[in-house]
Amino acid sequence: MTRGSISYEAGKYLVIGFVIMGLFYKGLSGKGYPYFMYLMFLIPSIFVASTTLSFDANFRTNIAFVLSGPVCLGASALFCYDKKVTFKQVSDLLLYMVLPIISTTIYIFFYNPSVKEVLSGTGSNRTTSGGWGANQVSTILGLGMFIMAVRLFTKSPTVGLKVLNIVIFSAITFRGIVTFSRGGMLTAIITILAFVVFYYGKVSLKKKNEIIMISILFAFALMATWVISSNQTDGYIDLRYANKDHLGRDKKDITTGRGELFKDELEGFITHPFFGIGSSRAKDQRIETEGEVVTSHNEVSRTLAEHGMFGVIILVILLFKPFDLRSKNKRNYYFYAFLAFWFATINHSSMRIAAPAFVYGLALLNVTYEKNPLRRKQIRKQES
Repeated sequence: MTRGSISYEAGKYLVIGFVIMGLFYKGLSGKGYPYFMYLMFLIPSIFVASTTLSFDANFRTNIAFVLSGPVCLGASALFCYDKKVTFKQVSDLLLYMVLPIISTTIYIFFYNPSVKEVLSGTGSNRTTSGGWGANQVSTILGLGMFIMAVRLFTKSPTVGLKVLNIVIFSAITFRGIVTFSRGGMLTAIITILAFVVFYYGKVSLKKKNEIIMISILFAFALMATWVISSNQTDGYIDLRYANKDHLGRDKKDITTGRGELFKDELEGFITHPFFGIGSSRAKDQRIETEGEVVTSHNEVSRTLAEHGMFGVIILVILLFKPFDLRSKNKRNYYFYAFLAFWFATINHSSMRIAAPAFVYGLALLNVTYEKNPLRRKQIRKQES
């Protein structure tokens, strides 16, 4: 947003760099070898791309663009797999993740203080997203909504903290809604529900009653934020989520073109089922046929199209390996929420940012809980 980043892909490269440092100092679990295989299965598509990409395509930048996300995921998974951390460490990590998201939200308020002045339709709005891609901004604000909801349920012992967390959650939610990008908001709701349902099933009866009360407060805050968003957008946001244009007419395609991209990429897989069409070739083909850059929004279909049968193996590893770990350790409250965020995000925003790759790795952590030390009262000897 501020043009202060080194490059568009800097976030993914920094995650990869830090993870490599972590692997060097902390090592990795031998049981995570499927993720090493996953990284190896990404390589054949590079050789295929060397023969399929058009002459005008920049080979290095195109390959880096589509593979930086998957490599970031593989590195994160290797480092996090079965890594022992405490519940407090995960809570602290989520706090460190949400702080820059809060800063981003404040920046967007300053960048676009009046939503009404910049609206002209019901499409995704770059201006209300702080001058950056609405899809990516919606995704990261959705992640912020999830983390603030988690803190509301687990780290709000006092009324003051509850109010503070609700206010921050509502501010992030408002800016997320008015990006007019639905994917990040729907992902946030799915992720929050996945966490609350599992968390509710694991806590004591007293804590369950508290969760019910907080859930009522949470739902009220969500509805109030929606009403404010509707008012600030003159009802455009209601039309957006009803899949209508600014005149109230129903739109033909609820996926805003993503369905066609999905079909095209599946056809690429069917046409080249063994080795695929090569990394970045899906985008390259659309440049040749339509004359414009249209990148994939769905990592699943892109993986199948560009990697062929290797893509099938890649998806099997990513989808089923976490549940293998889960079957042996069911203590991670966040497991389903993290996995839901990753899967929902790659199906509407592909892997444009590092967040889904890193959060997938967090689902593989071995979370432990500190036991409160027993305090025995010392018995004093009676004086004779």
